[in-house]
Amino acid sequence: MSVPRVLSATARQPILRNTRSLTAATRALPASSTTAASRCLLRGYRPASITAGQRRAFATTVRRRFATVDDSLAALHSDRETDQVDVCIVGGGPAGLSAAIRLKQLANEAGNEDFRVLLLEKSGDIGDHIVSGNVIEPSALNELLPDWNSEDNPNRFEDITPATKDKMRFLTKGRSWPIPAPPQMNNHGNYIISLNQFSKWLAERAEEVGVEVYAGFAAAEVLYTKEGAVKGVATNDLGLGRDMKPKESFERGMEFHARCTLLAEGCHGSLTKGVIKKYDLRRDSEPQTYGLGLKEVWEIDPAKFEKGLCVHSMGYPLPSNTYGGGWMYHFGDNMVSIGLVVGLDYPNPWLAPYGEFQKMKHHPMYSHYLEGGKCISYAARTLNEGGFQSIPKCSFPGGALIGDTAGFLNVPKIKGTHTAMRSGMMAAEAAYDALSNTSEAEGALFLYDYEDKLRKSSIWKELHQVRNMRPSFHSPLGLYGGIMYSGLEAYIFRGYSPWTFKHGGRDHEATKPADQCKKIEYPKPDNKISFDILTSVSRTGTNHEEDQPIHLQVADYDRHAKLDYPKYQGLENRFCPAGVYEYVEDETKELGVRFQINAQNCVHCKTCDIKDPSQDITWQTPQGGEGPKYVMT
Repeated sequence: MSVPRVLSATARQPILRNTRSLTAATRALPASSTTAASRCLLRGYRPASITAGQRRAFATTVRRRFATVDDSLAALHSDRETDQVDVCIVGGGPAGLSAAIRLKQLANEAGNEDFRVLLLEKSGDIGDHIVSGNVIEPSALNELLPDWNSEDNPNRFEDITPATKDKMRFLTKGRSWPIPAPPQMNNHGNYIISLNQFSKWLAERAEEVGVEVYAGFAAAEVLYTKEGAVKGVATNDLGLGRDMKPKESFERGMEFHARCTLLAEGCHGSLTKGVIKKYDLRRDSEPQTYGLGLKEVWEIDPAKFEKGLCVHSMGYPLPSNTYGGGWMYHFGDNMVSIGLVVGLDYPNPWLAPYGEFQKMKHHPMYSHYLEGGKCISYAARTLNEGGFQSIPKCSFPGGALIGDTAGFLNVPKIKGTHTAMRSGMMAAEAAYDALSNTSEAEGALFLYDYEDKLRKSSIWKELHQVRNMRPSFHSPLGLYGGIMYSGLEAYIFRGYSPWTFKHGGRDHEATKPADQCKKIEYPKPDNKISFDILTSVSRTGTNHEEDQPIHLQVADYDRHAKLDYPKYQGLENRFCPAGVYEYVEDETKELGVRFQINAQNCVHCKTCDIKDPSQDITWQTPQGGEGPKYVMT
């Protein structure tokens, strides 16, 4: 059965770019529309961007209303609507969007306009969940879209600030000392951007070449063939109550089948975790290690603004046994990006990354710029720090890992956007080649060429060159030993040393008992430069419907409290940068406290899934479209 096009490409653009009101979108849809895309809008999925390109029919199931308990439970096992595409990409960040654009470029160049590339993004709009410093090295972008910054291109990316000056400082409590920056941190030719804004712009370029972008669709399950290969993903069910029973608004999730599925979820992706475990993709690599990045965007006094200035710091406020550092970038018109990264292998459970960040802003080097300014937004997200040693096998039957979900961040360089984009482009080329030269009858697709391309690429070369810098901070000399060794590596060894250091195990294993560590008391915020955590959370725009299954899954709250609280004294409350976890006094409990999760506050940083010592907190995707709505991050 042929299905008519729901909207013309011109009529769809306002929906694509701005996810405008549901009412306006549904007015534009003919009453007879039968595609699942049109029904998504009519039924009230929030929000979903429908993209340009010819739509094909979804397999359909009859919509039902469930009157009895038995019927309601049966809804959970009803058939899901399905769509068959050529490539399905999970994640609308730089890696996923670059892969999508490159795939459609190749298909369009070959005259294969029916080649379908579909991208799913859990945030309400592309970029809403994206956080980064960010100073971008444009090498991959120059390859993907050569005219991205051309004056002749009316759709060029304009929100850029050329980096003009670098400063590297070692901080003590009241002083800052100039130290030489490693050559990897030279930002000549780079640009200060908001990665949030850049991702939105990149999505528009993807739509222009025919990529189908579905924002507000949270991929929650990997689908497998009988032989065990990945055959696509399914989005989560909508309209479930906290008791896991369907409400009147219940809608079954959708399945997207593809011969090739690219996972571009970013750091510590929930689907990626399952795929890595199923195929044992870490069998030849070190465990991944992580950092937590906390960021604010400020508008500062124009008299203090130094356009293009890039400042990095080490030392204060972090203790010498904790890896991390701060940054401050001056961009746009009187705007400043300021943040702190804390390595999640820190040992002291009394340490609170959010508290350290607020304390850092009061250092004279930073407070000088912030005084008299206004904080506009706040964000937090984990990042991969394992580097070369922690790269897993990136191909698996039916798909591949790309971008930060695979761990291509160059930590000493403090850059990962260019490597994420390039990995997406290489996976796209390998996938298009494989799809063009094989048939479905030949079985599961395996992107051997992607693995080969990676090992011959600049990604592999630059990560190998700096492989020993981050793990050198695990030496008994801590911060100072790491700085000294990194200097030797940067200026003398240059990656040619015959040894490769190992990481010190998994991050949660580094946490010491509270009674073995010095308790840290953080000063009260002044509400001018520093703020309480709930004020900061209010600047994230985060939102979750209360009556839905908690996406932060703990099987037994009492058991969790017994495992963690006596030994770590409320570590969860301190490692979370959004005030999600707390222990509340409760005389009815054996410990005198009750473990509580405030899931509505969650900003999807994934710290809990990484740092919790008992490893019984599992982060899962909530309903599509929920979570933070970051601005200029």
